[in-house]
Amino acid sequence: MAIRDDQTTPNGGRRLHETRPPRERAFLVGVELTGGRSAWKAEDSLQELALLADTAGLDVVGSTYQRLKHPFPRYFIGPGKIEEIAALRDTLQYDLVVFDDELTPGQARNVEDALQTRVLDRTGLILDIFARHAQTHEGRVQVELAQYRYLLPRLRRQWTHLERQAGGGGSSAGGVVGLRGPGETQLEVDRRLIARRIQWLEQQIEEVHRHREVYRERRRQSGIPVIAIVGYTNAGKSTLLNALSGANVRAEDRLFATLDPTTRQVTLPGGQQALLTDTVGFIQKLPTQLVAAFRATLEEIREADVLLHVLDITHPNAAQQTQTVLDTLRDLHVEDRPIITVLNKVDLMAGMNEVETERVAEALGMPDDYVAVSARKGWGLDTLLSRIEQTLSERMMPLTAFIPYRRNDLVSLWHMRGVIDEERYEAEGTLIAGRLPVELLRWFEPFSKPVFAA
Repeated sequence: MAIRDDQTTPNGGRRLHETRPPRERAFLVGVELTGGRSAWKAEDSLQELALLADTAGLDVVGSTYQRLKHPFPRYFIGPGKIEEIAALRDTLQYDLVVFDDELTPGQARNVEDALQTRVLDRTGLILDIFARHAQTHEGRVQVELAQYRYLLPRLRRQWTHLERQAGGGGSSAGGVVGLRGPGETQLEVDRRLIARRIQWLEQQIEEVHRHREVYRERRRQSGIPVIAIVGYTNAGKSTLLNALSGANVRAEDRLFATLDPTTRQVTLPGGQQALLTDTVGFIQKLPTQLVAAFRATLEEIREADVLLHVLDITHPNAAQQTQTVLDTLRDLHVEDRPIITVLNKVDLMAGMNEVETERVAEALGMPDDYVAVSARKGWGLDTLLSRIEQTLSERMMPLTAFIPYRRNDLVSLWHMRGVIDEERYEAEGTLIAGRLPVELLRWFEPFSKPVFAA
């Protein structure tokens, strides 16, 4: 039971509140592979792991790392490092040890047995954060699937007893337990329950995929362009979505505050309508379970016409974060999409001015056509919207058409989805010259004209 403390309110009254349970104490362990291709140093990666641990509700009491040519098969780290960590137990009073890499099930068991302490790896930590932050049914299903895929090969007898959890209720769980064979151990039953739960979750994910595909097909037919906001976690993507669209999406200064894709409509300077989609943030060593489980969400990136790569220009590891994002986009096979690089948080730069921004951007290896903004203060947003419009126009086809008044719906569609360079009202209809998305041309080609006559 939580302890209740009396607290005096400003008006002299009394109120009660429940104190939170104490946070668990975590000790962090990293490995830097010599000769490896990672741009991240062990110290920087451990700092990020500490932020993840804090987001998950842990107190970090210490950390260590080891440089290795390759991981040790038994413990991932060397046996001497295991002894060093064990010797710190009495001094630091840690409750669990968190590794900055994904351990194999065997390695996790070996480390637990050697340290007699709970062990968590980076993947398990990120999955825990995702489980805390998922808000929608779709997000929860995707996270749960990733968690169970991660858990299944890691089950240990003392860890789990799942009859009352799996299947979403007593009736379905009871049905599973009823299938138990003679002499079957509880661990075998737990594995059976998880396997069935995974199967059910995969069916739910497939439903999400079909639903999103129907929605995307309707969107494709409408011709409205889609701009996906991508970037490293906590780069300011949700804040940018709010600033551009006037939406009120939750934007917090913490890792993985956004898991569920959010789409809002925005009007470009020329009057064209577009959809902005905020997506889950990327991170180095992104768990493969999450990439697989979030397939339906990541497809929003694959379907986008333009990508906004949002970067926190003030972050000390901005260069490494950029490379992580570009590598992830390559893994998603979307590196061929037009990418607008958005340098965010310029208001936080020391001595912020255009020259300093250019210097930092050049040092980070940014493309010359970047757009510098402050999503929080609204700086540079008009320039960004104009760049989006320009990029979209390059993906359009020019067309001149005479549209009869009985088809004014097409005129409205052109105004909403395309760019109009010239428009003239005549006795029988409207003569328009401009550009349209390729997927809309079939609606207008019956009314096309070779030239816009003077």
